[in-house]
Amino acid sequence: MRSTGSFCAVHDDLRACADIVRRGDPERFAAAMAAPVAARAVLFPIYAFNVEVARAPWLTAEPMIAEMRLQWWREALEEIGAGGTIRRHEVTTSLARVLDAEGVALLDALIAARRCDIYKEPFEDLAHFEEYLTRTSGHLMLAVARALGGADARADTDAVLDVGYASGLANYLRAIPALEVAGRVPLVDGRPEGLRDLAQGGLARLGKGRAARKSVPRPAAPALYAAWLAGPVLRRAAARPALVGQGALDPAPATARLRLMAVAL
Repeated sequence: MRSTGSFCAVHDDLRACADIVRRGDPERFAAAMAAPVAARAVLFPIYAFNVEVARAPWLTAEPMIAEMRLQWWREALEEIGAGGTIRRHEVTTSLARVLDAEGVALLDALIAARRCDIYKEPFEDLAHFEEYLTRTSGHLMLAVARALGGADARADTDAVLDVGYASGLANYLRAIPALEVAGRVPLVDGRPEGLRDLAQGGLARLGKGRAARKSVPRPAAPALYAAWLAGPVLRRAAARPALVGQGALDPAPATARLRLMAVAL
């Protein structure tokens, strides 16, 4: 991690990152706004990076162009990891202030996993699907936790990855209708029984991660806020798998707001 640019430039970049998250990922934006003010200087750059990377495969129908977009971000991370001059961009310059070498490696693996989104081939098996969720949502949450100042020990890492996996699964299940419209085969087993097992497995990992959350250093706790809807969504999917295909997993807005308040407290 290093300091770059003037105070005004830092402020402008952070504000730009916050706006990217507000527009592209409103739920993580809400989670960041529930965190202490100081933590937002870490949350917004990493979440903005995730918005840019997650949408890159969907901005074009040409796989080669999508690959080039992801490669641009991999090269930006390589520059940050090298500690030298980095390309000027509100997200990359903000990331350079909060990432260390391990954070760079985690986010680079996230980009590599996102290559699956470019192509229409289904996941090879359940292990491949779980690896995708771990390297996307799990690595994102772990990179945030590390940048906030914690989650270095194995117990910390496992807890954060479990919660991150569950959060990613919940979001993925909510996206199933849109993925099917886009011509994808999103699930290894789309039967009601398969969906129920998947959701119950996510709930088990969420419970395991939350049971171990006391091992996560307090500064890193806001990283877990991003999973604020995971429990309600996965419980609905486990109880009524048909809701997945109907795109009806979201809890009521009032319930969601109360859930975020409870998670933050």
